[in-house]
Amino acid sequence: MRRILTAVVLIPLVIAVIFVSPKWPIVLMSFIFIIAALALWEYLGLANAIGARTPRVEVIVCLAVLLAAVFRRPDLMAPVMGAISLALLIICTFRSPLERVLPDTAYSVFGLLYIGLSMSTLYLLSAEDNGPSLLLFLLLVVWSGDIAALYIGRAFGRWTLAPRLSPNKTWEGSIASVAASVGIAALLVWVGLMLNARAVEYVSYPGSYAHWIGLAVLLNIAAQVGDLAESAIKRGAGVKDSGRLLPGHGGVLDRIDALLLAAPVLWYAQLAQQSF
Repeated sequence: MRRILTAVVLIPLVIAVIFVSPKWPIVLMSFIFIIAALALWEYLGLANAIGARTPRVEVIVCLAVLLAAVFRRPDLMAPVMGAISLALLIICTFRSPLERVLPDTAYSVFGLLYIGLSMSTLYLLSAEDNGPSLLLFLLLVVWSGDIAALYIGRAFGRWTLAPRLSPNKTWEGSIASVAASVGIAALLVWVGLMLNARAVEYVSYPGSYAHWIGLAVLLNIAAQVGDLAESAIKRGAGVKDSGRLLPGHGGVLDRIDALLLAAPVLWYAQLAQQSF
């Protein structure tokens, strides 16, 4: 029940932010920063549990700098990422014991790549012509797949998917997850076509059903891998959840782990489509 109530509160809020973003992009970027900062703080806590002593406040400041650069000048994203990586090396050089300079720097920089850079692609996607539609597609494909994997896996799961990483995930749940993502993708494209035929352009998915269904499969696979990757990080740190901020869901990182791989995949897919 706590899981359901949390979702009932958060999902409408997220969807509202998506459709507000074309008029007030600062709202979306502020929302992204809050979520990314909370997840990054949890990630750094996991790194510290493994034995690092990361400069957590400084890393959050670097995250703010990175997202500010993406907001103002997306073309400077790579140079800014390089600059703040070097800045963290300097900070750790003078802050950490000699034996921890390298691991503290590595954990900190990877956190910015894993969470900061991945979350920044949400804003980049929103800046596309059909940005809100892309974000809605991404979130619903990932969420529907996650829900199907959870409930079908619990009810019918027999064959474990990756027992070393996550013993509760099953092949049955994984297949159901792909099917749910494909189903919601087809539904979204159909709704978009129906609305566009009536000159209503809240959502738009140009192209064939095959394109969007193929994209849904790709995003679902990325989301499942992202979930397993975060499970591996948590198991390495010896914890069950990344945090306790969201009742019934664990931490913020637990809730966005699938997005951290799926969002960049969608962004790169858009780049590939525009390039060829």
